[in-house]
Amino acid sequence: MDALERIKEQVENNPVVIYMKGTPDAPRCGFSHRASQALISTGLPFAYVNVLEDPEIFDNLPRYADWPTFPQIYIGGELVGGCDITLELQQSGELQKLVSEAVAKAEPPAA
Repeated sequence: MDALERIKEQVENNPVVIYMKGTPDAPRCGFSHRASQALISTGLPFAYVNVLEDPEIFDNLPRYADWPTFPQIYIGGELVGGCDITLELQQSGELQKLVSEAVAKAEPPAA
């Protein structure tokens, strides 16, 4: 599977995913740190990909959604944006709503 196919699979199979430098516990750049903290503040689960440990993802992710920088946050299969947009959404309360809806939609219905 090539890098673009892997990215597509990750984006489609995770309600919320952040492509970042480092990890939420050990971010390697300030923008990745602030964006991951915004996601953590929702109290809901999210996936992450450390682009520094996957050169193919690092090289190809900017082509996937025509977004040149990291981090990149995808919610419900759609690119939301980077750090600044994520922080604006957090401040307005919209991030909580978007993440909640994406996570709820991905959960299997209760029996």
